[in-house]
Amino acid sequence: MKVENVKVYGLENAIRCSKFPMAVNTEDVNSEVTKTVINLGNSDIGSGHGQFLVGIIVQFDLTFTNKAWVELQRYHFIDFISSQSTMHKLSSFDFDGQYNKYVDQRMIDIMEELKDTYNTTKDKEDYLRLLYSNPSGFELTAGMTTNYQQLKTMYFQRKNHRLPEWREFCEWVKTLPMFNELCLGGEQHE
Repeated sequence: MKVENVKVYGLENAIRCSKFPMAVNTEDVNSEVTKTVINLGNSDIGSGHGQFLVGIIVQFDLTFTNKAWVELQRYHFIDFISSQSTMHKLSSFDFDGQYNKYVDQRMIDIMEELKDTYNTTKDKEDYLRLLYSNPSGFELTAGMTTNYQQLKTMYFQRKNHRLPEWREFCEWVKTLPMFNELCLGGEQHE
């Protein structure tokens, strides 16, 4: 798992907007983090009280295995900006650098043979054999967009996951500006 090119947008504005429900004059609200803001951010998932967290947008490049991508795609609230493609480029990848440490070397050797066969024949059936034989430990990078509310949900669903890359992802989420304070209750979830 690798995360790069992280950008966080709207943090101060979302904190300011979190104060609208209790404001008479919205011009008087500010982006100061108060106990109420912390309580709202740490409210139960699905309660609606932490809605302001959707205004904190996070964009990043994520490198995950095919296995983890399948699981990530179940979330309808994370958007793929664009991603590397096995459909277009599998026969061009350097397999030694693309598989994680859990892929058996024998599988990599088979993939190299299948790749060499396709690159020689350019036969569509040979490409399908290459494509469908690709192990789950193949790593691809995608640009992603989501928000703090959704990352909070993912954190609580995946922090103890069997796949190490999900646990690593959850550790990374905690490094985002004010995420631990706004979404995880500070020290109580460490």
